[in-house]
Amino acid sequence: MYYDVIKLKYIKDYILDVEFENGKKGRIDLKRYSQKGGIFSELSDISFFRKVYINKELGVITWPNGLDIAPESIYHQATGEPFPAWMEL
Repeated sequence: MYYDVIKLKYIKDYILDVEFENGKKGRIDLKRYSQKGGIFSELSDISFFRKVYINKELGVITWPNGLDIAPESIYHQATGEPFPAWMEL
């Protein structure tokens, strides 16, 4: 898929560099997810956050507890391009 994450690099704090299947790249700051609570509450522990990896089957960034963030959201933040029309905000 167009938005699949293919490369991921932890930079510092909640900042990641990402690259997508279409060759676009960007830097994202996911700190706001660490403050959402609920299913995202484990991300407030930076040592847990740093365990982020790419689920290559799905093309999403994910964590050991199964939490993932939609690649469309990551793509929007990394590139500044609009969300796809089919996504309801």
